Amino acid sequence: MHTAHLNHQLPRMLRTIGFDKVYERAEGAYFWDAEGNDYLDMLAGFGVMGLGRHHPVVREALHDVLDASLADLTRFDCQPLPGLLAEKLLTHSPHLDRVFFGNSGTEAVETALKFARYATGRPRILYCSHAFHGLTTGSLSVNGEAGFRDGFAPLLPDTALALGDLDGLERELRRGDVAGFVVEPIQGKGVRATPPGFLRAAQELLHRHKALLIADEVQTGLGRTGDFYAYQHEEGVEPDLVCVAKALSGGYVPVGATLGKDWIFRKVYSSMDRVLVHSASFGSNAQAMAAGLAVLSVIEDEGIVANAKATGDLLRSRLAALVDRYEFLSEVRGRGLMIGIEFGRPASIGLRGRWTMLQAARKGLFAQMVVVPLLQRHRILTQVSGDELEVIKLIPPLTIGEKEVDRFVTAFTAVMDDAHKGGGLMWDFGRTLVKQAIANR
Repeated sequence: MHTAHLNHQLPRMLRTIGFDKVYERAEGAYFWDAEGNDYLDMLAGFGVMGLGRHHPVVREALHDVLDASLADLTRFDCQPLPGLLAEKLLTHSPHLDRVFFGNSGTEAVETALKFARYATGRPRILYCSHAFHGLTTGSLSVNGEAGFRDGFAPLLPDTALALGDLDGLERELRRGDVAGFVVEPIQGKGVRATPPGFLRAAQELLHRHKALLIADEVQTGLGRTGDFYAYQHEEGVEPDLVCVAKALSGGYVPVGATLGKDWIFRKVYSSMDRVLVHSASFGSNAQAMAAGLAVLSVIEDEGIVANAKATGDLLRSRLAALVDRYEFLSEVRGRGLMIGIEFGRPASIGLRGRWTMLQAARKGLFAQMVVVPLLQRHRILTQVSGDELEVIKLIPPLTIGEKEVDRFVTAFTAVMDDAHKGGGLMWDFGRTLVKQAIANR
């Protein structure tokens, strides 16, 4: 049916990389197939399943709100649930004042771009190379990957900067047409963090030039990095606009939120004539608001942020200890439960030959070769962190603990042992990937 009616390349891709499996049920950080085999989820729906799947508190909240038969989305009233969720979100963002609720991360970014341009009266947005902020037209304009942008021009006026490039930021700001700078405190692609001190210095430059700092916390927010927001890792950083989504949904009802300063919202909604100048048909619906409230309650009551930090530190340290053991393993980086495992060119001649063969066919094949046996042999779901990158990104549910860390590290060690021996499922599949890459040219 997907081949016939939806994106026909998806099933083709899944078959090619050996991911054409059917999962029958899921709970927490695990899936189960028809034979009852369990699979550890280290992907969490690209961060959507921050609390894992089917958290009982979120389920109960959704049942309660459905059973209440509320008069939802009348569009001409002020329901309590959006107010309660906004109030709760803002307690974690004390320098911000107001919230707009949409339906996704890209919509949260679109809102921030519109608000920044209107509030400043300027057209241009700055962003970082390799950034990912969404795929709708406005968000695509600040997407730092050419593969996503190709064929969709013209886009909004924009300029890409290298991550951490303060000189470039200041140069662009001097032109006087910049509304804001949108940045992921840790980039999803490649799991690259902003350099120490960069966000604070960027904020000072932006404000000096009457431009806004926009923090995209769609993937990094709500505890993912061991702080409620990733920008909080750096003291004194107070973005003018903050975008969240993904984990706020509880994995059930799509929701996005753009948090901002009072003066920005007052400029956008400057009169009753402009009351609907920016809105969303399904924004602030009762189910999404109930899910968000339940998620924040669980985060506070179950110590989710502290667990993400402690478990992330454990996982990252155990993986980092393997760097000296395996030539293919280059670096382990990240914060909290957002971890990047990067592979690189080995020193020894024999291993270097295999690496060179893969790189000649297509960059990123080695990382994909690690991902496949993790799933096929060890029943662990992971994925590469971007096209043509030799990086696996781990973004598991924030509820995992030592048991899941042990399982992943044991499996990863076994896969790396195979890689260095030059045999087994990993290299058999590697040959298949090389053939496919050459055929696609």
